[in-house]
Amino acid sequence: MSESNQALANIIDACQPQTIVVLGDTSEALAQRWSEHHSCKVTCLAPGDTKEGLALSEIQDLALVTETLEHIDHIQGQTLIGLLRNYGTRQIAVLVSEKSGWSKSDFIGLGFKRQAQLEEGGEALALYTYNISNYNHKRAWNNPRFWANPEMWDKARW
Repeated sequence: MSESNQALANIIDACQPQTIVVLGDTSEALAQRWSEHHSCKVTCLAPGDTKEGLALSEIQDLALVTETLEHIDHIQGQTLIGLLRNYGTRQIAVLVSEKSGWSKSDFIGLGFKRQAQLEEGGEALALYTYNISNYNHKRAWNNPRFWANPEMWDKARW
């Protein structure tokens, strides 16, 4: 098994998903292999599905995107990843070629973290992940104590 496939398989194993949405041949093969040994529903999508919106009937535990962003334009790729996030996908893993035109800041801007830099067949790859459970860490200032004028609550309506 290649290093990139192993990295994606580790993500699947750590997530223990019951539902997976996939884009790309590698992610589809890995998800099908997982599904054969576990009770898991696999949904295969194509990049063109973003034009009508994604047809996901339920929140997905995991989305795997491989061999996709390299073949579509940047705006369509951002839409695709944004739709996966907005549909409530709990975790997303994207494997992309470093030559694809996608930069680290593109993924950071979408809420992803760089998980790994890999090399396969002389090609540099990057693995980015998004996890809703640790995306927005708790901040000390983000609570009712620091909101505007809490002493005025229920005293005046403006």
